[in-house]
Amino acid sequence: PPSLFAARQGLRPLAAPLAEAVADAIAEEMAQHGIPGLSVAIGEGGELRFVAGYGLADVENEVEAGPETVYRLASVSKPMTAVAALRLAQKGLLDLDLPVWSYCSTYPPKKWPLTARQLLCHQGGVRSYDSGEQPPVRHYYALSDGLVLFKEDPLAFEPGTKVLYSTYGYSLLGCALEGAAGRPFADVLRNEVFAPAGMTSTQPDDVRALIPHRASGYVRTESGELLNSALADTSYKVPGGGLCGTAPDAARFGLALISGKLLEPPVLRQMLTPQRTRGGRRTGGQERVSTVLYTRPNAGITVALLSNLEGIGTPLLHLARRLADLVASERSGR
Repeated sequence: PPSLFAARQGLRPLAAPLAEAVADAIAEEMAQHGIPGLSVAIGEGGELRFVAGYGLADVENEVEAGPETVYRLASVSKPMTAVAALRLAQKGLLDLDLPVWSYCSTYPPKKWPLTARQLLCHQGGVRSYDSGEQPPVRHYYALSDGLVLFKEDPLAFEPGTKVLYSTYGYSLLGCALEGAAGRPFADVLRNEVFAPAGMTSTQPDDVRALIPHRASGYVRTESGELLNSALADTSYKVPGGGLCGTAPDAARFGLALISGKLLEPPVLRQMLTPQRTRGGRRTGGQERVSTVLYTRPNAGITVALLSNLEGIGTPLLHLARRLADLVASERSGR
């Protein structure tokens, strides 16, 4: 039971009625969408309050999902990369407004300069996936090698004038962080994010590595049949969608971020402020998984939901908001 796991981990568990309400909400969502496995972590007041796993991490081998189950983090990788960039900027190692090729020599200069600041908020003009573009199955041993997929392409627009959500843009950002820090991107993340946040399981999702408790991934057909996900090697996009980890680790990241442990208050406010294009407009799964990291900074609440079913990001976001509402109701009732 989640309460027993929490007690063994030295956590302050949710009150029994609230924990039951959380579990009921999760069970309802899993049944409605046919989710094989789901791991959950809820943080509040600077600490984890609820950690649990439901269903199966591996359907074929009947392995249960638990708090320790490791999932691909998909685009939850992006805010971790963003925090690393801002921490390097705080230390004076990365100038957010220099052309990105000043730090990443593998990426050739373009018609217009683009900066790390623009890449952070998807205003850099680096293209997104092309229609019909299939995820690679080859392994890229260096982050810079993965840039070959897009580095020769022209920018989609002049940086700062439009918004285009781009995982490739974050791959380029990761290359810039390597150059600024003078060490591999994985080391940058360990030093700047994982260690300060107390994250012990998060790492690049190397398909060849033996990673204990790693979940299998699934997709449902239109008829409802559950199938194994297509093969994909995420080594080409580690900064934007190539990490893996547990729900408790994702929640620890959220807690460390909103508590100010990772970034100085002015920098954190800047990160959480909606960015605008030069013209003033606001900006606003992956194979094997759907993932959500939801935070309410003012309330000190974070909810991490990691599942091994593709294509259910919106339902998971709704569930995360529902769970946050339940935890907030406990606080208001104290």
